Amino acid sequence: MIEQLKQRIAGRTARVGIIGQGYVGLPLALVFEEAGFTVVGFDLDPKKVDALTRGESYIKHIGSARVAASVARGRFTATTDFDGIRDCDAVLICVPTPLGRHREPDLSYVHDSAREIAKRLRPGQLVVLESTTYPGTTDEEVQPILEATGLKCPTDFLLAFSPEREDPGNPKFDTRTIPKVVGGVEPISTEVAVALYAAAVDRVVAVSSSRVAESCKLLENVYRSINIALVNELKVTFDKMGVDVWEVIEAAKTKPFGFTPFYPGPGLGGHCIPLDPFYLSWKAAEYGVWTRFIELAGEVNTSMPHYVVSKVAQALNDEAKAVKLSRVLVLGLSYKENIDDDRESPSYEIIELLQESGARVDYCDPYFPVARPGRKHDLQMTSVPCAPGAFAAYDVIVVSTAHKQFSDPALYQGVGLVVDTRNIVKAWPEGPGRVVKA
Repeated sequence: MIEQLKQRIAGRTARVGIIGQGYVGLPLALVFEEAGFTVVGFDLDPKKVDALTRGESYIKHIGSARVAASVARGRFTATTDFDGIRDCDAVLICVPTPLGRHREPDLSYVHDSAREIAKRLRPGQLVVLESTTYPGTTDEEVQPILEATGLKCPTDFLLAFSPEREDPGNPKFDTRTIPKVVGGVEPISTEVAVALYAAAVDRVVAVSSSRVAESCKLLENVYRSINIALVNELKVTFDKMGVDVWEVIEAAKTKPFGFTPFYPGPGLGGHCIPLDPFYLSWKAAEYGVWTRFIELAGEVNTSMPHYVVSKVAQALNDEAKAVKLSRVLVLGLSYKENIDDDRESPSYEIIELLQESGARVDYCDPYFPVARPGRKHDLQMTSVPCAPGAFAAYDVIVVSTAHKQFSDPALYQGVGLVVDTRNIVKAWPEGPGRVVKA
């Protein structure tokens, strides 16, 4: 049975099912299809499925041409019918792992996916979890759900973890070229899961267990969270001293060893760095360990939207204006530049904090003509045109996202005040009257 699965993988006749067709699942599906596999994308959202069936992408950096090509070759289909899992040789889980109200892990999407697989699980299948989570989730949470069917791993099915490593908008790396870490709950699962990914991506890194693979992803995100918190804290400290943290970073990174540059901002965004470290801190508490670095980094990073709003208030005060009734334009809803991904974006909190202070707030983002509702926010707003005439009507412009469009000096002609959290606006002679860094 296992040998047959390996042969199907080697011959690219294995059918790959991917649960979740979002920022992780869709590019993964396309990579497997482009490698010659037949792929089925499962999703609960009929709008996504309908778009994919028409050959349309709802993720800008992927593009509809690529989706349309996969659909046209006849090897990629999307569906809301999870019964198709029975026909898949490998089933990959790419669903969200958010935090609850008290920053506790919410594994409901993972559990639901595992139950859907369990209803249709058959001998000879490989199941891989890709959703970022704490060490032990694959063998403690997913495996018991699957084995409740009476089938056992590795006798009847195989189970592994392989953390997603997407970086939307990064021109240097994509799903195929980013090394793929893979760890099974036991050696045979590792071997077959490695074979599957090796048939579609450039490099696969096998580790000794699913727990090592789960921990690897958390280390990557904790590393970034703590270092971003450090430069955010230094930003506030240096500002009090009249020192430009951006100039300090540029000088420090000339050192050819022992230093990696990180950059401050208005807070953390995306599905990984603001959330994943707390999966580890929550799990660590079960073992009587308190992850103080993670908690402190979270405290610093989550305070940044409040810091930005305080800088806006101070800048307006210096112009003899109050925040209340001032017209404020926030640039960018995306959590990072040049992509249409607004998950956990600090821009939403900045907008809401300004509104609570009585400001009349609008936003501008060419990637979001209409602000879409999310789990936490529903602005019910539309984007202001990205044009000089529109910008000049505001008392202050707040740069929250460094979209390349926002670097155009012409946009700031006639603008009196800019609060820049991304260091992209200069005090050009023809630009804004005053630039405050936050």
